[in-house]
Amino acid sequence: MADRIATVERQTAETKISVTIDLDGSGKYDIDTGVGFFDHMLEGFARHGLFDLTVKVEGDLRVDDHHTIEDTGIVLGNAIAKALGNKAGIRRYGSVILPMDETLVLTAIDLSGRPYFVFTGDFESDRCGDMSTQMVHEFFYAISYSAGCNLHMKILDGMNDHHKIEALFKAFAKALDVAVTLDPRITDVLSTKGSL
Repeated sequence: MADRIATVERQTAETKISVTIDLDGSGKYDIDTGVGFFDHMLEGFARHGLFDLTVKVEGDLRVDDHHTIEDTGIVLGNAIAKALGNKAGIRRYGSVILPMDETLVLTAIDLSGRPYFVFTGDFESDRCGDMSTQMVHEFFYAISYSAGCNLHMKILDGMNDHHKIEALFKAFAKALDVAVTLDPRITDVLSTKGSL
């Protein structure tokens, strides 16, 4: 099996980002975005998806956390797409309903090559730690479009914003882990079109 590892770097006037992901890792991570709560969420994503993940970000946090988090989503999505290559042999679809204390979330993903993002849920406050809660939507929207995946995320129940956000990141990890899993029964790509 070829290594499914990719590194993507991106630099703009607002951010300088480097992401490396190994889709067949063990959940190791080395993450520094400058936003502590966001680091914690990405660590959970790596650990629960069993992805080895390195993320290094220099962002214009003197403005706010928007560019840092959105651009990290863009680069992480690009890295996922690059690591997948032509997607031969993958299951393509993944979904999970994940509980975290009083919170319950649903995440479903299709690595179809067609970006589309649907998010349903609300947060009680403007911030969780040093991260704007609005950036949860922006981060996953950026991933869906840069990775070329159909991504649905729904907060089904919950009160605590920390639990809601952490459950979303973990559910995304678990659903993606299923979708990128290689199935020996799939010898090309799982599509009647012949490509994803």
